[in-house]
Amino acid sequence: MRLATWNVNSIRTRVRRTVDFAVREDIDVLAMQEIKCKPEQFPYAQFEEAGYQVEVHGLNQWNGVAIASRLPMTDVSTAFDAMPGFAKGHEGPDAPLEARALGATVDGVQIWSLYVPNGRSLEDPHYTYKLHWLEALRQHAASALQKNPNLPLALVGDFNIIPFDSDNGDPDIVEGVSTHVSPAERQAFFAFQDAGLADVVRPLLPEGFTYWDYQRLKFPRNEGVRIDFVLGSSPLAGAVTGASIYRDERKGEQPSDHVPVVVDLDFGGGDDGDMPMIFA
Repeated sequence: MRLATWNVNSIRTRVRRTVDFAVREDIDVLAMQEIKCKPEQFPYAQFEEAGYQVEVHGLNQWNGVAIASRLPMTDVSTAFDAMPGFAKGHEGPDAPLEARALGATVDGVQIWSLYVPNGRSLEDPHYTYKLHWLEALRQHAASALQKNPNLPLALVGDFNIIPFDSDNGDPDIVEGVSTHVSPAERQAFFAFQDAGLADVVRPLLPEGFTYWDYQRLKFPRNEGVRIDFVLGSSPLAGAVTGASIYRDERKGEQPSDHVPVVVDLDFGGGDDGDMPMIFA
């Protein structure tokens, strides 16, 4: 299985690029974030013509997640356990849920396409919401793996966290001033390891950015950050045979500000051989 995650930043604007990439790179399952549309607005036809079925969760022109798969999807869910909601001026347990999570099982692999809240600023209620959201996701994953330690579980998407200083090439993102690099956010990210998940791409690709802001020539200057991840349970991590970050997808006409991250999975057992290190 080739599993990819990509914050496409408006699927209606970039459907041709997205489908072309999936077909060209032989992607079996593509998790998308920031589709920015409702299900009835999603361009299903282009995916279906390419052999993909699609599950979509979107509520308006913001956020939104989707999964396109060549294989049947089951157990589709638009929220994980205890997922908190958010609305400006509407705090509390009854705050409306945003379209930030979509889960499905594909060929025995439980996959979640995730668009973690940005946080906005260290003083903003959205930052507290972000931390609560991440903790609820961690608890959900820990519970799932406690019930079934053999579950191949993949949490994939835009985590809006820069875990290490080496993942930050943007001089405008500064610890103590900016979100994404605060100790609390990094601690929330590393807590997934305690839940039984690991970043399955980093061992193969220790370097490489996945996002460059559109402003101030960030991409030509390579002032990017690494915020898009594939976190996998032990059974999933053991099946990884390769990983790729497709930097060139940031080039060309109307690119997303993110690029795809892909992992190759083989659950067949036997001799794994050498795991290729690819930075495409």
